[in-house]
Amino acid sequence: MSDNIPGVGHADTMDSHDSSPTQPDKKKNRRPANTAFRQQRLKAWQPILTPKTVLPLFFVIGIIFAPIGGLLLWVSSTVQELQIEYSQCSNLAPEYKDSNSFRPMDAKYVESAFKSKEPIQAMWAVEKKKMVQGDYGVAVSTNVCHLQFRIPDEMKPPVLFYYHLVNFHQNHRRYVDSQDADQLKGNAKSYDDIKSTKCTPLYGENNLPYYPCGLIANSMFNDTFNSPVLLNPRKNTVRDDLPQNYTKVYQMNNKTNIAWASDKDLYGDTKYKIGEMLPPPNWRERFPDGYTNDHPPPPLKDWEAFQVWMRTAGLPSFSKLYQRNDNDVLQPGTYEVMINDYFPVNDYQGKKSILITTRTVMGGRNPFLGIVYLVVGGLCIILGGVFTATHLIKPRKLGDHTYLSWNNAPAGKTPQPTRGMATGRDVRPGEA
Repeated sequence: MSDNIPGVGHADTMDSHDSSPTQPDKKKNRRPANTAFRQQRLKAWQPILTPKTVLPLFFVIGIIFAPIGGLLLWVSSTVQELQIEYSQCSNLAPEYKDSNSFRPMDAKYVESAFKSKEPIQAMWAVEKKKMVQGDYGVAVSTNVCHLQFRIPDEMKPPVLFYYHLVNFHQNHRRYVDSQDADQLKGNAKSYDDIKSTKCTPLYGENNLPYYPCGLIANSMFNDTFNSPVLLNPRKNTVRDDLPQNYTKVYQMNNKTNIAWASDKDLYGDTKYKIGEMLPPPNWRERFPDGYTNDHPPPPLKDWEAFQVWMRTAGLPSFSKLYQRNDNDVLQPGTYEVMINDYFPVNDYQGKKSILITTRTVMGGRNPFLGIVYLVVGGLCIILGGVFTATHLIKPRKLGDHTYLSWNNAPAGKTPQPTRGMATGRDVRPGEA
């Protein structure tokens, strides 16, 4: 009867369509695709290290490294240098009155490396509290240390004059960051702007910023050295008309060509006006009235000695270039250098020295690299000989990676291949 009811069949048909089962959602799968790249099945070279391939490598490395190390040591040994520590000059040196006031220095303060084995005898004397004309026209009271030393061999140009500091930690993290690059570039930054930079705690006072601000600039090395003076040139010439006290200056340049060219790009002409900034605390003796029209701030863009100091050293003992001569030979003889002793080092158990040296294509005198090459080359040759003798006397059978545990099946069972199984020869039942 229901079949005769109008619309019933149509309704059943509709319901039957609506109640049909829905397709299940596709499950997410994080398994990588089964490709050679995803499953790490790409072709690769897997070298098998055997004595025949390894032992020659030891000898080859040793034969190459040992001569290079010897060459580097020889090149380093050709560098001539003289280093004299003068940290205790103001305390231990006799008072300077005339040329007869000099007394020999203790040998521990002198280090030298010359072709001739002639011992270097250095002498010193000191003038206490002498008024010295500073770089900016201001007379400053300081001790003047006189050093006399003998150069036994001629030193060919370039002859470099360094100051050397010991136990001065320019690599301290706060010290390295204590500067403002924008201010050094020439931008006139205000007191509030400088206060918020890494120049803290030396950013300024009385609402005026320091120029330049920061610990590095404030602690700049300020000892000054004259060019070496040859005291006895008459002995090295055939001229008899020269007076007995005749001297000759070995002129060195301390204004240009001592800083890296890349460092000069970090500095610019300042936009500060007089009265808008103050010199750092340790610069007050050179600028007792602050920066004035008569004594303006130093031009950092052209002040290479400042640029050399601002490039911080990575170790607590370091040398920085002060002056140089690129043209003239430094003749053998007795020389004198006068030092205006401003920079304190005894307060922190430091030391300071002068260093006069030449250079080679490999740089200054440093035997470390040559020693490393020799040690590595020697060890390779020794180990190669030991391993060769061991291999010849008591050889060891090479291992077979197909015998690894995951390549073997239990006794009586045939291993089923899997994707993770290492490749190798087939394992037969009972071969485990």
